[in-house]
Order: sequence, then C-alpha cells, then structure tokens
Amino acid sequence: MSDHVGTHHTTAGEASMNRERELAKAFVDLSDTYAPDFDPLRLFHRLVHSCRGLLDVDAAAVMVADARGTLKTMAATEDEAAFIELMQMQTGHGPCMDCYRTGEGRSVPDIATEQERWPELVTAMADAGYQSLHTVPLRLHDRALGALTLLNARTGLLPDGDLDLAQALADSAALGLMHWSAEPRGDDVVTRVHGAIAAKSVLEVAKGMIAAYQGLPLHEAGRVLTDYADRHQVSLSDTAQALVGRTLDPGVLAERAAGI
Repeated sequence: MSDHVGTHHTTAGEASMNRERELAKAFVDLSDTYAPDFDPLRLFHRLVHSCRGLLDVDAAAVMVADARGTLKTMAATEDEAAFIELMQMQTGHGPCMDCYRTGEGRSVPDIATEQERWPELVTAMADAGYQSLHTVPLRLHDRALGALTLLNARTGLLPDGDLDLAQALADSAALGLMHWSAEPRGDDVVTRVHGAIAAKSVLEVAKGMIAAYQGLPLHEAGRVLTDYADRHQVSLSDTAQALVGRTLDPGVLAERAAGI
C-alpha cells in the first residue's frame, strides 16, 4: 500500500479557490463601511495588510496628500524606525510622489539604478532592507488622493496582474473612505481626506500618551490601543480621540494590556 494513502495535498485548483476567497474577503473588508468599528485608520490598515497577504510583496504602505500636497503615511505593514524613515523620505519627492502627481502607477525594479536621481531614497531603502519599489495611485475615479507603495527585499518586477490587483484594492479603499459615516458630507473628497489625516494625527498623540504612561515603544503602544478597540468593537479613531480628550483613562488600557 502506498505511503501516500490518506495524505492530503493542496492542489492547484484548491490553491486558486483559496486565493479567490481571500480576494473576496479583502474587497468585502475594504467596503464594509457599516461595521461598528469602521474608520479610515482601519480601512488603510486593512488595505496594506491585504496587499502583503495577497501580492508577492514584502511590505506595503499607503499615503494620502494633505492640503499642501504633502504625502502623509496613514498605514504600513512595518513599524521599524528604518521603514518609517523610508516612508517619510517620500513625502515630498520620489516615485510615490510622482505616482500621486501623475495619477499613474510605476515600478522601480532595482532602486540602485536610481542613485543619481534619488540618492537619499536609495540609501534609505538599503538601510531598511528593500531593493525594489512599486506604487499605484490611491484614487477616486480619476482623482488621485495619494499612493499605495509596495516594496520587496529583492529586485525585479511584480508578477503579472499584481499591480492591477493592487490598483483595484486601492480603488476600493478610496471608495470606502467616501462612505465613511463619521463625515456625512455627501461626496466632499477633501473633507474625507482631511478627516482621515486628522484621525491619524490624533492616533499618534494617543500612542504617545500610552507610551509615556506604560513606558512602551510607540509601535507597542499602538498595538495596545488597537487591541482595546478590537475587544470593545469600537472605532480606533474614537478610542484615540477619547484618550486625547481625557474621557478615557490610559490606566484602563494598561490594565487590559496586563490582563487585569
């Protein structure tokens, strides 16, 4: 009798079906604006993590443009200092800014070839451990709101279809932002984008408060805040605002984090 009897192997067809289910879930998650915990912070978090899970990429980040046209990082799959610095370096120039300004995606399969054009970016990517970058616009119809950035630790282009899928996910997120119930002003794109940037700013202040109260690094403080919002099924934006507005005691989050 064969040793393989009773052993289950995933077939190509099953793998394809699993990917289709994951894709369907990603699009549903990005469009589920009626969930009680929906807010732009979770929307962008879902976008970058869906990209890393579904595409052949090592990291992802999404940025939106403020009133001055400067890109602000809204969510990223990585929270190391080198990665954050890499994102900050692209707020005013670089392929992500080019993508936002032109509304067209682009790929840099080997960042080392851009040494003359973007020397600081080349250094920052090397320090963070990445060799290639791909970006698509975060857009609503034909209007670019920002850029979705995909990075790999190796050189080369993305597999066929991955940039198109990234664009579809980014488009879904932009549409989800326009349905954000916390900003009931019809189709005012500017209001929604500025509201999202404001929510991210409040989140950073709240993370700083938790970090100072508990003596934690900022990225761990962010997880404490997110875990609290998850447990209570409330919006991350509202939780951060409650902390900053002093209607939520940071000690409550400390007790939860410690399992008290």
